[in-house]
Amino acid sequence: MIDVCLLGTGGMMPLPNRFLTSLYVRYNGKCILIDCGEATQIAMKKKGHSAKPIDVICFTHYHADHISGLPGMLLTMGNAERTEPLLLVGPKGLERVVNALRVIAPELPFEIQYKELADNEVSFDIEGMPFFTMTAFKVNHNIPCYGYTMSLKRQGKFDVEAATAAGIDRNYWNVLQKGETVTADDGRVFTPDMVLGAERKGIKLTYCTDTRPTDSIVQNAAGSDLFICEGMYGEQDKLQKARENKHMTFYEAARLARDAEVKEMWLTHYSPSLVNPKEFMPETKKIFANSIAAKDGRSVELRFEE
Repeated sequence: MIDVCLLGTGGMMPLPNRFLTSLYVRYNGKCILIDCGEATQIAMKKKGHSAKPIDVICFTHYHADHISGLPGMLLTMGNAERTEPLLLVGPKGLERVVNALRVIAPELPFEIQYKELADNEVSFDIEGMPFFTMTAFKVNHNIPCYGYTMSLKRQGKFDVEAATAAGIDRNYWNVLQKGETVTADDGRVFTPDMVLGAERKGIKLTYCTDTRPTDSIVQNAAGSDLFICEGMYGEQDKLQKARENKHMTFYEAARLARDAEVKEMWLTHYSPSLVNPKEFMPETKKIFANSIAAKDGRSVELRFEE
């Protein structure tokens, strides 16, 4: 199970009833934050989330509405007596950008680790999150920008009969279920494939914002259980503005969702001038029926299919 909370849905500037776009993801006791603009901490407080247990903060890019909340977040973590290292992930130049922001947050009781993205697509695992893989993929904005896909694999069912027939001691069953190889006291080696059936459908979540439509989005979002995508503009006459500013309309996002064959799409990163996103949903749903104009704090538990 993956807990997902879209903390804010605004772009460019926070509004009284719409915080800046930020995503909070929790799995296996670990927490990931994607983007940290101004007022992200307030959005977290409203949902009852704490900054201290965040293990990883990923950044799509370094425009202020996606990173300006970081110094305050770091200070809050430090004031909460956090000592565990914090991993920051983002496009090339991350450490330089963060060090500049840390002029107002110089003293922290924990280590900051950096993972800078340079290739068009980078996959990586996070310690303490078994079977969970993150993939960062480059999108098309006016500065280097990445989307993120999170995949949780699900192993096949444990075959008790196969384990018994192979003479595998019960003490090793749990380890094999976790995907680890076991060497018995008598020297025999047991591998997970000896006792596990075919891999079952896992969970997939994709998040992207501040971009024009690209093939990389369709490829990485393909088959996602949830696709969270920017919809800067709902008005039909804003297409040219979206092109000029390297953003998307609701309808372009819906076409990506349709082409990627995702289960559900949440729109986010609305223009401050977009007062009522729901007004434009009937036309959006004609393109992709399972589209939702998300509001701040929208949450869901993504579960394995039975």
